[in-house]
Amino acid sequence: MEIDTLVAPINDNELPDLETQANKRRRKKSIVWEHFTVETVAAGCSRAYCKQCKKSFAYITGSKLAGTSHLKRHITLGICPVSRQKNLQSPHSKTVSSGNIAEPPKKRARATPDSAHISFDQDRCNHEITKMIVFHDYPLHMVEHQGFIDFVRTLQPQFNLISSDAVQGDCVSMYLREKQNLFNLINGIPGRVNLTVDFWTSNQTASYVFLRGHFIDGDWNLHRPILNVAMVPFPDSNDFFNQSILTCLADWNLEGRLFTLALDQCFSNETVMGNLRGLLSVKNPVTLNGQLLSRNCYARVLSRLALDVMWTMEETIHKVRDIVKYVKTLESHEEKFVELKQQLQVPSLKDLLIDDRTKWDTTYHMLVAACDLKEVFVFFDTSDPDFRMTVSMGEWKQVETVCVYLKFLFDAANILTAQPYPTANIFFPEVTKLQMELTHAAMSQDPFLRNLIKPLQEKFDQYWRESCLILAVAVAMDPRYKMNHVERTFSDVFGENAEPWIRIVEDGLRELFLEYFYQVLPCTASDVDEGNEGMIKTETSEEGSLDSSFFSVDGFPDFEVYISDFMNNQEIKSELDQYLEESEVPDEQEFDVLRWWRLNRLKYPTLSRMASDILSLPVSTLSADSVFDSDIREMDRYRSSLGSLTLEALICAKDWLQYESIPPKGFSDAPLKMEF
Repeated sequence: MEIDTLVAPINDNELPDLETQANKRRRKKSIVWEHFTVETVAAGCSRAYCKQCKKSFAYITGSKLAGTSHLKRHITLGICPVSRQKNLQSPHSKTVSSGNIAEPPKKRARATPDSAHISFDQDRCNHEITKMIVFHDYPLHMVEHQGFIDFVRTLQPQFNLISSDAVQGDCVSMYLREKQNLFNLINGIPGRVNLTVDFWTSNQTASYVFLRGHFIDGDWNLHRPILNVAMVPFPDSNDFFNQSILTCLADWNLEGRLFTLALDQCFSNETVMGNLRGLLSVKNPVTLNGQLLSRNCYARVLSRLALDVMWTMEETIHKVRDIVKYVKTLESHEEKFVELKQQLQVPSLKDLLIDDRTKWDTTYHMLVAACDLKEVFVFFDTSDPDFRMTVSMGEWKQVETVCVYLKFLFDAANILTAQPYPTANIFFPEVTKLQMELTHAAMSQDPFLRNLIKPLQEKFDQYWRESCLILAVAVAMDPRYKMNHVERTFSDVFGENAEPWIRIVEDGLRELFLEYFYQVLPCTASDVDEGNEGMIKTETSEEGSLDSSFFSVDGFPDFEVYISDFMNNQEIKSELDQYLEESEVPDEQEFDVLRWWRLNRLKYPTLSRMASDILSLPVSTLSADSVFDSDIREMDRYRSSLGSLTLEALICAKDWLQYESIPPKGFSDAPLKMEF
């Protein structure tokens, strides 16, 4: 049957009015209409009037229908004074529990087909309570709170109440089970593990060391779980700090499998770094001798720059905060502000908010919203004579300039909050873009902008020069960019001096590839140990951070010649060179670099193993929820009182549960080129 035959033509004159259509759609009349009438008060506006007290309520405004819930509450909750009085006088009226007005009988809840056959499972309930406590940071003793006990007994009288000690044991057991699963996963990965170190303080003298692993598994999924949480009783003691790292390596069987270690410069000095190199180089002689032992946390660098800007503009920001507080602290003030905004037809959709001083991004958002609404603030004293406008137009202009550059920092930091976590290849373009923006602003003809940004540019330029080489190595593992992008970027930044920097990255790639290539050569590990547990010796460069090289070798004189002969053979060196010489793949918006390497791992067996370790390199030591912190996190009093095992169990298990709730960065079905 043709579709057209099912549709009868409609004559405009036969169109029913809206009220007729509404009546046809209504299956039954709501009980509220026994108590209310609807009257039209203006074009497109109708209100509902209570038959008893004559009070009016919103019903239809334009195309919006308010519904009847608020009308039902007026009747059933005894809000209507006339109805309430009548019911008090009537001995036969059936009242609700509040003792007010008659309520229509409620329908019984319809049972689902399987609900009658679900049996009570105490163990499952205990498991879900454990997950709830871990996932939401509830205190262990909440299961002994009377409110919780009453709630559970109402839901399920058969439930046997449990003690806080039992819950604590369940939390530790869950942690140990999940830890074994994670250990098996890490033990089976083909590559190595990167480690980051973060610190928390407490209201006691002790501090806490968080060690997080970053690695790519055999299916090319990126993981970054918290591995250990260790209490350091004396924060200034290098021995306790070093021991916490060595304990983590031993717990997770990472000795000899560590690729990089990153910690922030706030918690490290040359003595700490020297001790770490000495400790770790015993088992990891290849990759922890220079650049890959990092002291640069990208998130903290960005936070420090943002806080420097806010400190420079502290007086003006304080004025903005005060006028925002004036509007937001009283509902009457905010209503006047919104009304004035509508009168002035200010198009901004942003809402004012009072910032949280512990999160610098909230201050940025407060300033942006206030700038968008500055016209309303200028005229607000006409609506509220008590309001005093303390921000001048010149200061508004300065705040707008500050917001432009805070946005650069915010956008850069916001990448670190993405879920799933981004791979290392994306950071070289982003970091370089920020460096060039700050450099350009530092040379501005505007004295305010130049004086504001120049100190930031100098600090960030130091970070960029220390980190750009290892980030360049990571972006070279992106088949969309390779070395061509590095060469263009260094030419833009360094001009005529770009060649030495480019050469350092190229040498670093080849030296790193040699180390991975050596692992598949037909010689045993004992042969190397007898030589000197070393690798390929490289010359020291005066340019950049890779001058100490990725690798070193002493006492094995024939090996370097052996490797050199192999690398001069076209068949052997072709895997790295072929990758670099082939054309870049198209830069698609949804390009998945891990999927590309997964599909091309057979073509590049050695290079793909190297890429998996490089792409999992961490640039930040912080978790996603700490990226915008204005200060070091502090362990709360309750958690500081817990035993070390319980504390580690709660924090690690929560991190692992959160990770399980985030879908992994899967491989889309979109076609992707597999190279041969």
